[in-house]
Amino acid sequence: MARAGVKEIELYCSLPHLNYRQRSQIEELGHWFRDSEMRVTALHAPVHYDESENPNALIAITHKEKAQRIKATDEIKRALEIADLIPCEFVVQHVGVEGEDYDQVGADAAFNALDELNVLAGQLHTELLIENIANELSSAARLNRLLETTHLPISYCFNTGAAHRAGGVAAELEAMQQRVRLVHLSDNDGDKDLRRAPLVEQGGTIDWEKAVAALRTLPGGTPWVMDLIEDPERDKPTQIAADSFSRLEELMAHD
Repeated sequence: MARAGVKEIELYCSLPHLNYRQRSQIEELGHWFRDSEMRVTALHAPVHYDESENPNALIAITHKEKAQRIKATDEIKRALEIADLIPCEFVVQHVGVEGEDYDQVGADAAFNALDELNVLAGQLHTELLIENIANELSSAARLNRLLETTHLPISYCFNTGAAHRAGGVAAELEAMQQRVRLVHLSDNDGDKDLRRAPLVEQGGTIDWEKAVAALRTLPGGTPWVMDLIEDPERDKPTQIAADSFSRLEELMAHD
């Protein structure tokens, strides 16, 4: 990625991709970044305890059982400590898991966990962001209600793919806009979390001309991160991402 000209990335705490539990690996990675022009813009908190697809391996700060909520929060704290060795501007956190229904117990649990995580993020000189994802706890309206009722001083990571699967990119962004600090870019068919590269990969149905017009209203300098799912059939993913950014920049420059 560095050779391809990538200057900023987001680290995803997903085992075994990045073993945030192994301090020696993080220290080694930190040394690499200190010697590189590439920097880490954001750190994505883990969503699984391991690499299995077992539902019991999901890390959920909204879990109905208190012991499981404490376990999830502690695991995320362990990952956040990466920021002590590899400085980053943002930490991205999910509220609940994919497809989760809304209930007040989950919302209350999320408040307690986010309050703790936000304090730790501040101590590590980074900023905690919560991301809209495809569940009933994390729509723009639900996240706004969470922050308005709890008064948590937390901002948003805006996910175009999740927004497309909810009320649409422009509508969801308008609702979240005042707190958006980071953007995750991907495309899908409005149903499945395909995470295709905008404008250059098939399978997506977002109207990117309208989406970019909406994104253009965000403050200048708001980082855009290409949030693609791993696909063994995708040839030259770094080039695909670069081509996608190039096409998006063309739309950004168009009046």
